[in-house]
Amino acid sequence: MPSQSDALERSDDLAAQGDDRPREYVVVARRYRPKTFGELVGQQQVAQALSNAITTSRVGHAYLFTGARGVGKTSTARILAKCLNCRTGPTPEPCGQCDACVSIASGDDVDVLEIDGASNRRIDEIRQLRSNVNIRPSRSRFKIYIIDEVHMLTNEAFNALLKTLEEPPEHVKFIFCTTNPEKMPITVLSRCQRFDFAPVPTDSIIERLRFIVQEEGVQADEAALRLLARRAGGSMRDSQSLLEQLLSFSGERITENDVHAMLGTAQVGRLRAIVGHLIDREAGPALEQVDAAIREGVDVGQLAEQLLGYLRDVAAALVGCQPDLMLHVASADFAAMREAGQRWGLETTLAALQILDQALTRMRQSTQVRTLLEIALVRICKLEDLDSLPGLIAQFRDRSPPAAGAPPAPRTRREMPPVAGPRPGPPERAAPVSTAVSSPVSGAPVSGAPVPGAPVSGAPVSGTPVSGTPVSGTPVSGAPVSGAPVSWTEEVAQQAWRETLEEISGLKANVAGDYAALAVLAPNQLVVHLKTAYNKEYCERPEVKCELEQTLSRRAGRAIRIDFVVAAEADSQQPQKRPPPTSRRQRLRELEQHPLVQEAKRLFDAEVIRVDERRPS
Repeated sequence: MPSQSDALERSDDLAAQGDDRPREYVVVARRYRPKTFGELVGQQQVAQALSNAITTSRVGHAYLFTGARGVGKTSTARILAKCLNCRTGPTPEPCGQCDACVSIASGDDVDVLEIDGASNRRIDEIRQLRSNVNIRPSRSRFKIYIIDEVHMLTNEAFNALLKTLEEPPEHVKFIFCTTNPEKMPITVLSRCQRFDFAPVPTDSIIERLRFIVQEEGVQADEAALRLLARRAGGSMRDSQSLLEQLLSFSGERITENDVHAMLGTAQVGRLRAIVGHLIDREAGPALEQVDAAIREGVDVGQLAEQLLGYLRDVAAALVGCQPDLMLHVASADFAAMREAGQRWGLETTLAALQILDQALTRMRQSTQVRTLLEIALVRICKLEDLDSLPGLIAQFRDRSPPAAGAPPAPRTRREMPPVAGPRPGPPERAAPVSTAVSSPVSGAPVSGAPVPGAPVSGAPVSGTPVSGTPVSGTPVSGAPVSGAPVSWTEEVAQQAWRETLEEISGLKANVAGDYAALAVLAPNQLVVHLKTAYNKEYCERPEVKCELEQTLSRRAGRAIRIDFVVAAEADSQQPQKRPPPTSRRQRLRELEQHPLVQEAKRLFDAEVIRVDERRPS
């Protein structure tokens, strides 16, 4: 049977004689398909194992080839079939000239059956295969079944194949190829010899592409071939398909610009400029670079993926990787990548990677891809120097002031905003404001410096009178508030809370005043143990809680956060509960004196006729 090369030569002769019939064109991936184990690129371990099995007569009856797309699984299956059915075989070096080798290479041999598992996945096709297994080969030594994408078979089809797969006739060999071995039953996997095909190294792909370009009589820049190899991602077939497009796209020479124009990607210089603006926190110039890239024909999604890969290499260079681990840029740019990483810092680089990754995820589900990319770049420009945060946190824990020139620590979500200004209390309780407190609190004099651990946003609140009952045996009625807040103790909290309730008055004060105990768990926190769940729900309304916190902050001279809990559910905080009433009459009297009941009596001008105790839930 004539080979494919003979057919091409005859086609050339017919064209030279003036035949008008169209010439059959074979794509690069098929023309340069490996024909022997020696030509197999990037799978030397598989080629060596199969060659040794043939040499030592240890050929199994079923093989499973797994790996990503375009790494040589089907080509290896055909080479193995030629090795077994060659006229000089079984041999690890088929001749490539006999009828069996030529027909297997073209895919039309009668004894080597290539089956598509996706279109022949039902049990009926497997039953027909089982019925044909016992028929001996027509002219070759073995009847070989090559099933591609075997994981697409149904469970019933796999079960029907199990017995034949385990004990086939001596003249039958099975070769399965799949990209998803996890979808295959373990009963099938255990009956096969499995070979995992690794992604083809980039250097091997470049060497093969250089050979193909020379055979085609076209010149190509080394940078263009390297860009194609990196774009293929370990798939030899993908790289050859891209080269096929370039051979039609460009002329007699393939350049790096041709590759970028065909793929819709940006050049490395453009990526370097964008990342440089991001490091300098220049959002405007970064967006201008994006706009210029889009006007040059760069796809927005491709640009985002390139930026993600570029930042990945920046992080790899920053943590100490070698230049050969650069996946998206050339090794010559390793020094520039490391310098960019040192200017930015590892933590900031990782944060930028996360922002871009989230943007890419959203871009795949949105039509406004450019807007999402620009938002991500602006967010990256607004990132603070995250590498300085550990030092600031350590200084805060040590209660030491931050170093000179250090950026301010970021505000947390639960931090109280600074008080806009003092809210005047009742006229009869006003008192003159002073800048110092002469009377001690809790037995300790108050200094003019702020108390560590209890900072206030901005300057201390002035102009707010403090009055009420004495605290720790020291009268503070009419005492002015100093420029520095006093210690936040239980006694100070009790007095400040009572004054807050007096200033607010009304229903809010009645509900918030129906508490069992107060607890100070932090220098800027007050826990109020309310008696009922309704009181807690009412006080946690945004408008009520905001007014309570602002009023209490003015009274305390610092920003205070209030947490409301139900006294019955706060056993772990050990609140000081009041003793419950002993008799039913006393319980009814307390229920009648509830603030809500009193407010209802006032609003509706009503009187209490009957009080029913609430049933336990």
